[in-house]
Amino acid sequence: MTLRIRAIALILLATSFSGAAVAQDRGADAYKAKCAKCHGPDGLATTPVARSMKIPSFKSPELMKWSDAQFAAFTKKNYTDNGPTDAQIKDIVVYIRKLQK
Repeated sequence: MTLRIRAIALILLATSFSGAAVAQDRGADAYKAKCAKCHGPDGLATTPVARSMKIPSFKSPELMKWSDAQFAAFTKKNYTDNGPTDAQIKDIVVYIRKLQK
C-alpha cells in the first residue's frame, strides 16, 4: 500500500511540473502573438512602440514587484485590439515571470 501511495505522489508531482512547462509554452506563444510587438521579444520594452508609449521593461524595479493579479488586471484593462483571453493572460504572466529572471 505504501508503495502505491508513493507512486501516486510521484506521478502527481511530475504532472505538476509538466503543467507549469505547458503553461510557459502557451504563455510564450500568446506573448509572441499579443505582447511582443510593443514589449519586445525579451520584455525589455526597447521597441519603437514601447519607447513612444513609455512602456516600462518587465525588469524595471516597479514591475518586478507586481503580483500576478496586478499584471492580469492591468492587461485586461489596457489591452486593445482583440486582447488575450483570461486563460491566455494567466499563461502570459507565467511567461513574463520567466522573462524577469
